[in-house]
Amino acid sequence: MQRRALASPGLIIAVLILQLIPLVLFPAESFSPTTQEWWLPVLLAVMVIVADAYLIFARTTASWPWTLLSFAQGVNIISRLMMVWPHSSNQVGSTWVLNLPYILLSVLSIVLSAAVLWYTERPDVRIGLLRA
Repeated sequence: MQRRALASPGLIIAVLILQLIPLVLFPAESFSPTTQEWWLPVLLAVMVIVADAYLIFARTTASWPWTLLSFAQGVNIISRLMMVWPHSSNQVGSTWVLNLPYILLSVLSIVLSAAVLWYTERPDVRIGLLRA
């Protein structure tokens, strides 16, 4: 019964929409136009929105939207791992302070992206969306 609940069309659509959250889960200052951090989450979110549109509204049987979703979540994990070290501390005056919010948001984003990858790669989930 649990397997069937995981593949219900309502849950699949909810996960497809909510998977935008780990992609844009950054501190507000990261979205400043003066930084170089804002464009990657925006690009990944656009990829997910395009794939979601094809999967939810067009009900396509093609595999490329699923691949695009996996690519976006995978790049999110890799980019977070690459950015967490340089952003792990801030210099305040002459003292270095741990940037705990950034570290926690990065870890949460990685875990959520991994969960989305696990979920969307399940064959019963991919077939379950077509049954709706």
